[in-house]
Amino acid sequence: MASTDETGQTARHASPVGTTPPTGPPADGAAGPGARMPRWLPRAMVLALALIAAFQLGSWAFHQLTGLLINILIAFFLALAIEPAVSWMAARGMRRGFATFLVFLAVLIAAAGFVTLLGSMLAGQIVKMVEDFPEYLDSVINWINGHFHTELRRVDIQEGLLRSDWLRNYVQNSATGVLDVSAQVLGGLFQLLTVLLFSFYFAADGPRLRRGLCSVLPPARQAEVLRAWEIAVDKTGGYLYSRGLMALISGIAHYIVLEILAVPYSPALAVWVGLVSQFIPTIGTYLAGALPMLIAFTVNPWYALWVLVFVVIYQQFENYVLQPKLTSKTVDIHPAVAFGSVIAGTALLGAVGALIAIPAVATLQAFLGAYVKRYDVTDDPRVLGRRSRRAAEPGTSTRLRTLWTRHPEQGPTEQEPPDQEPPEQGPEK
Repeated sequence: MASTDETGQTARHASPVGTTPPTGPPADGAAGPGARMPRWLPRAMVLALALIAAFQLGSWAFHQLTGLLINILIAFFLALAIEPAVSWMAARGMRRGFATFLVFLAVLIAAAGFVTLLGSMLAGQIVKMVEDFPEYLDSVINWINGHFHTELRRVDIQEGLLRSDWLRNYVQNSATGVLDVSAQVLGGLFQLLTVLLFSFYFAADGPRLRRGLCSVLPPARQAEVLRAWEIAVDKTGGYLYSRGLMALISGIAHYIVLEILAVPYSPALAVWVGLVSQFIPTIGTYLAGALPMLIAFTVNPWYALWVLVFVVIYQQFENYVLQPKLTSKTVDIHPAVAFGSVIAGTALLGAVGALIAIPAVATLQAFLGAYVKRYDVTDDPRVLGRRSRRAAEPGTSTRLRTLWTRHPEQGPTEQEPPDQEPPEQGPEK
């Protein structure tokens, strides 16, 4: 049999008469030794490699821009929070950009005043603690000498600390860490400037942003986007204003207690407790109460205990009485949902997620509530947590009691008629 490299026609002509010609390619599509590569395979391989490269590039770009995206998210929620005030001024004839500038100026003045007041308070307390440190150290040394019969002296302790290698290494590490702290401070200021700039643009150009977003959507989708935007503004603004009101009430209550205990810097401490406890979720209360307790401890250790007791009692009053009434119309979410959202936000975005978790969940809940169909709840007592007993059917305990009290030789009781066999039916005629 002759071989061929092209179509196999030569082999077919060379076959002797009466023999069976060679069969064609296998029916299952298997490629023979001389089959070529399919034309689509190189293009599919190039496309797959291109998709993998695009995915790797997108993942790298996303990780590089994570900080910027988080700053934009913070700026967006901050713009939603000041949107009602800016819209109120714009509705009365003021230019929207100038109204946004006035709102930002008021917020910056309030923040600068708070930081200045708190800084002066901390500086005064630090100076006082440094001046009183020798007396405190003497009292500690006298207590140790009296109880453990030692002969410690403050001069020996000071000389030992100054000549120790630990202090020298600590000073060197602190000098090296100053550059790192300075870099972190500069980075924080740059991030703050970025957030404020984006917030200003989002608030000042809010109508233009909504118009540009709706221009690429059909009319039905435009209505849904605008409704979601309005809900987000209401929930975020309501969350901020309700937190501000609770911060005011908390600050006044703590100021009264600190003033009664004669704790220094009571106004600044009250402002600190009010703001930190309300705008830092979950752990804000404990962070806020630590500073007043520390300063009260410098006056009298028992005062720190009284401050701790009041912080715990007021927190319970706020959680179960004050907060449900103030947030029932603004951020109407269950406390368990709020706590879970804060934990989830912290796990995803850290402190930023903890701050924006509650308004984001409230917005999502309010938006989805319009698309969830609800029905009237039945009057079944089991809805209220009560078990319903059916009068027609005796319970299991009643049946067991009846079987237990019945004598084995007696027939069935009157309440339970004997089982009767059905009459036999004859054949149908």
